[in-house]
Amino acid sequence: MTDGLLLLDKPEGLSSTQATQRVRRLLRVDKAGHVGSLDPLATGMLPICLGEATKLAGEVLEGGKVYEFRIALGSATRTGDREGEVCETLDVPALDAAKVERALQPFVGETLQVPPMYSALKRDGRPLYSIAREGGTVERAPRPIHISRLELRDRGADWLDCEVACGKGTYVRVLAEDIARALGTCGHVARLRRTRVEPFPEDAM
Repeated sequence: MTDGLLLLDKPEGLSSTQATQRVRRLLRVDKAGHVGSLDPLATGMLPICLGEATKLAGEVLEGGKVYEFRIALGSATRTGDREGEVCETLDVPALDAAKVERALQPFVGETLQVPPMYSALKRDGRPLYSIAREGGTVERAPRPIHISRLELRDRGADWLDCEVACGKGTYVRVLAEDIARALGTCGHVARLRRTRVEPFPEDAM
């Protein structure tokens, strides 16, 4: 029996569940569970608890997380990332670094965030993404989140590269959409990588 915690550098294209099942089969363990889901689009640190270590999943889930992400400006999608159908387009205003950094500041600290329809949250026992795929939508109450750091790393005429350190329950797709709105346009996540789940360093993957 294998007991322990594996910090997988999840590749793009696999869901967190698919990645966990592959690890379970390769290591021939009976029990395995991931902590903090990553979308198939996302890459990076996915803690996978094996055997008796699955009892630690709740503690790991409480840890802060760090993400690097690119916002594609000028187009919004139904899923909030590049895999979704474009549902809105807007012009992108001229942006300089100072303007972007001013727009990022209000997101730092304790804020409220409306969860996306394309999420695993449930309403009457059904995942919201299941309702969204049928074209439906339901009202979602804003939830408190904590962002301890949000920084601009690079930028182009129609994209921004940012890094965020945040608490559990933060949806980076929604954050990207909200940042784009604050800049007078719309946007979606074009690239997403989780580099850290506290207390584990990036090089532990």
